[in-house]
Amino acid sequence: MQNMQLFGMPAEKGRWLLIPLGATVLLCLGTVYSWSIFRKPLEKLLGINATESLLPFTVLLVLFAILMPITGFYISRFGSRVVTAVGGVIVGLGYILSSINGNLQLLTFTYGVIAGVGVGIAYGVPLAVVAKWFPDKKGVAVGLTVVGFGLSPLITAPLAKSLIDSYGVRQTFVILGVAFTAIILAIATVLKTPPQDWKPAGWNPTTTNQGDISNHNQGAMVKSQGFYGLWLCYTIGTFSGLAVIGISSPLAQEIIKLDAATAASTVSLFAVFNALGRLFFGWFTDRFSPKLGAIVSFTLVLIASLMMLKAGQGAVATYLVAFSLFYFSFGGWLAIAPTTTLILFSSADYAKNYGIVFTAYGAGALGGTLLAGRIRDIFGSYTVFFYPTTVLAILGIVLAVFLLKRSFSSSTVAQL
Repeated sequence: MQNMQLFGMPAEKGRWLLIPLGATVLLCLGTVYSWSIFRKPLEKLLGINATESLLPFTVLLVLFAILMPITGFYISRFGSRVVTAVGGVIVGLGYILSSINGNLQLLTFTYGVIAGVGVGIAYGVPLAVVAKWFPDKKGVAVGLTVVGFGLSPLITAPLAKSLIDSYGVRQTFVILGVAFTAIILAIATVLKTPPQDWKPAGWNPTTTNQGDISNHNQGAMVKSQGFYGLWLCYTIGTFSGLAVIGISSPLAQEIIKLDAATAASTVSLFAVFNALGRLFFGWFTDRFSPKLGAIVSFTLVLIASLMMLKAGQGAVATYLVAFSLFYFSFGGWLAIAPTTTLILFSSADYAKNYGIVFTAYGAGALGGTLLAGRIRDIFGSYTVFFYPTTVLAILGIVLAVFLLKRSFSSSTVAQL
């Protein structure tokens, strides 16, 4: 079994190709993080306000979070290739149907519901595949793979802006939908999990993670303090992060007074920090502990929120630094949460366990994006939104200290 081949190479070497392939699938799915580029054109085209233009984005994120735990139960039954392919086709269909000349309700259904279902189906598969091929480097491997989702706007934000300028927002949905379907289907053909008894040559763990014993099933997991601490912290982290992602471009135009093209380019810049956050916090969580990772993340959100409360016209540097911190922190949670799930609970049940934990992402998306849009419509500015993010950052630090602290036994921490 140790001599098996992967991509024509020994499995220990070939498995590394699964990381860029998985990251590419997530890059296509992560185009949702470029939604702020679509908002102004859609507001003008459909005659809708800020809250309404965030609605398709919000619904997609919620459906994404709901489907994650459900999909985890079907990967082992139908196989990673089939689940990825089905998800990719549904994502593409959602984008293509979003080009139909209609209203906000139709767009919310085609983009929010249909594409959201597709993202929810496909997202967890590359992470589950990589996690099983890298039992010896879980945090680093998952962190590198999930970078694709966060890094997506670096490519898709300027691409979407260019396509919208050239062909219009409706035709842009068609082009992206066809491209994503083709790319994901091609990669789906080579995604597979290792045999159950496979392990890297020379890797012989001498200790057993207590999380694998004491929290082997989902019933035990949801009764543990560690689960609730992680779930609440994850919700707070995504509350501010996803809201900021949704308002980046319009906020830059309205408050900082940047032009649309420059605002779109800043979204690409922030995508780099989103990706770096996943890499840094994946390593940091492995090296130290999820508790410290959460505290550092919330401290950055607190600093960024305080900066944005004072930002105004021409405060380009303040905006760039603050939003880079927001994206960096948010990206961190997409590494902290899955890595913590692997550390605390059974790695054999990772897809199912992380699916349940991932419902926090949906809760944060629903609360953050709706509140950000409503604040803009009521107060006429996004600035007020940074008061609740300030308070939540402080609350997150407190929760991390008191709930995540006792989630780890001394022997578990020693293995980090």
